[in-house]
Amino acid sequence: MRETLRVAAYAICVRDGQLLLARWIGDDGRPEWTLPGGGMEHGEDPYDTVLREVEEETGYRIEGTGLLGVCTRRHTLRRRFGRRVDHHGVGLVYAAEVTGGELRFEVGGSTDMAQWHDLDAVPALNRVPLVDEGLRLWRERPVTGRPRE
Repeated sequence: MRETLRVAAYAICVRDGQLLLARWIGDDGRPEWTLPGGGMEHGEDPYDTVLREVEEETGYRIEGTGLLGVCTRRHTLRRRFGRRVDHHGVGLVYAAEVTGGELRFEVGGSTDMAQWHDLDAVPALNRVPLVDEGLRLWRERPVTGRPRE
């Protein structure tokens, strides 16, 4: 089975009790809310990745205020012709503050909109697990970068 690795960087932007999320369209065409961010380009620093990705997906310029931790996920994907791939995703999660720009939607990318959501309303959203994992890191601020079991 083929193995793949994807390293990405994401931002937790909380302002006035609201969380900034981007809406991702999954392979099945079903929209899900996710943290703004995405995959590192070859040779790119993860901090630069989160700045670039958040601006691409939301229109906002941000400043990272701290590295909250790392989320990892490993699962088997089905690719073309029924081939299976052992995929390992590593996501670095940063706390961040909006420093400029205006909210806008990404065109031609992996997300189709961005929006602020009340923190209390997040559990009712159709969202990817990364949202909950990132919020847990933001709330707990574990020294190891990994939430307690």
